[in-house]
Amino acid sequence: MASHQEIVKKLMKRPAVRAEVERIEREEGALLDAMLKARWAAGLTQADVAARMGTQAPAVARLERALATGKHSPSIATVRKYLDACGKKLVLKVA
Repeated sequence: MASHQEIVKKLMKRPAVRAEVERIEREEGALLDAMLKARWAAGLTQADVAARMGTQAPAVARLERALATGKHSPSIATVRKYLDACGKKLVLKVA
């Protein structure tokens, strides 16, 4: 039986799979950049954002880390709540 890593390695050899993974990484990287810029521009720490969101600082750290690693995509509601805490609004655009 193949390990998870072996399966991932095999799948990543497929051009369509690799392209989709790279697309997701670019989009989530851009989202993380925008979220971090909003937090920094507001002069807030993770603990400040967490308090405004009604959660704990480790939850905000996990959210930012999840986007950085690409292991989890937050819901739109969570992103909206984070940005609201930073004094920003989420604007979605379909192109």
